[in-house]
Amino acid sequence: MKPAVLVGKLLRALLGLVLVLLGVAGFFTLSATYAEYPVIPTRADALGWVRGAFHVHTTGSDGRGTVEEVAAAAKAAGLRFVVLTDHNDLGPREPAFVDGVLLVPGVELSTEHGHLVAFGLQRPLEGVRPWMDGGEAEAAVEKAGGVSVLAHPVQRRNPWRHPEAARRADGFELYSADTFFRDALRHPFSRLLPAVGASFGQPVHGVMMLVGPQPEPTERLLELAREKPRVALCSHDAHGLPRYEDVFRALAMYLPPSKGTAPQALPEEPRAAAEVVVKGLAGGGALCAFRALGEPVGFALEGVDAQRREAHVGDVLTVRLPSEVGDEVRIEVRGAGRLRPDGRSVQLVEEGAVQVEVWVRGPGGFFGTEWRPWIVPSPVRVLPRS
Repeated sequence: MKPAVLVGKLLRALLGLVLVLLGVAGFFTLSATYAEYPVIPTRADALGWVRGAFHVHTTGSDGRGTVEEVAAAAKAAGLRFVVLTDHNDLGPREPAFVDGVLLVPGVELSTEHGHLVAFGLQRPLEGVRPWMDGGEAEAAVEKAGGVSVLAHPVQRRNPWRHPEAARRADGFELYSADTFFRDALRHPFSRLLPAVGASFGQPVHGVMMLVGPQPEPTERLLELAREKPRVALCSHDAHGLPRYEDVFRALAMYLPPSKGTAPQALPEEPRAAAEVVVKGLAGGGALCAFRALGEPVGFALEGVDAQRREAHVGDVLTVRLPSEVGDEVRIEVRGAGRLRPDGRSVQLVEEGAVQVEVWVRGPGGFFGTEWRPWIVPSPVRVLPRS
């Protein structure tokens, strides 16, 4: 076969493949226009919790948007705060309100054992440099009075590989938008292509199609929570692709009202407001919610020491849910608890830790539905029978 003929056939085959892929993507674009959000019709103004984004990158490192553009996207999505975490940005930063959105300084440290997010620093980080030992980086954050969070700790590209530092860290990114995206890259036809197609029809639906179960991070989190209470966070890990606003509309971190503040309010002074955000995220009482499915109005996990996030073997935890929910909602339990027959309470059966989440049957890929996480609190440490 002549080279010119061979090249022509290869080009036609490539063109055919492209047309097939465009056609498949078009089917998901069409179905996305019929996807209805929110699934649970709760009222956002009745929530009373401050809503924001955690782990966001700007043009200060590998993000696509400036600080001002990130703030504008957060405001458009109805967020009150954003924790900025540009890679290895060790310069002194002060919290500030930009376009009505509180920007809280933080940093994502690149170490030889993985990535570590630090925020709420009381003093400058000392001796920190890119690609240093992960244990030394965590110790430096602790010395600086900050909160250390294991970033995407079981991600295939950048997992956390320092067990001792993991045991000392304060927080754990249980769900990560960046990890969802990278997992989809490993399944380009079954996950990435449908999500890209859906994003043309409804961008938030495109983001939500990447969201799915994360059994490996949950298992690792429960192992660590046996030793001491851990803060579970949902990480936007937003870089601007997908768009900041679309990721912000898909999920958020929620802070319970602080004593002495009105619902949905932060202090007007930036430092005082940042202190509220830091304490709220680090205290274990914050919630992650995939808000595209609905606002977590009315949610409570009763039977837990709220300050210590601890309970005992034999205790029963009761899940309070919004009155509007129906059969499209279920309780997921992992670890040292078992769901009782009523479907709304959890019996603690052994020592260790338990993760209790609320899941929703939401829009799926092509005119179908899928179960997705909705409300995600931090795990509860289960102590011996009282």
